[in-house]
Amino acid sequence: MRISTLDPMTLNDVTDLDNAPYIIDGEGTNALKIYFENETNKAEYLAIPVHGANDTVSAAYAKVADSEITGTIN
Repeated sequence: MRISTLDPMTLNDVTDLDNAPYIIDGEGTNALKIYFENETNKAEYLAIPVHGANDTVSAAYAKVADSEITGTIN
């Protein structure tokens, strides 16, 4: 497991790991444990839309994928 003590919301280093909230993303050796300074930052991070979760990024990609400007990506 990889560990990140850098709060992704503030980019501050989290030093009190015994009391800091965290999430574990993934499983096994590829899992990533991400620490946060507080529960608010953790909640904000978890609220960020993930690619494909609501198709906003996928829809935008599909819309421009074959345009004359970008050419084909397939």
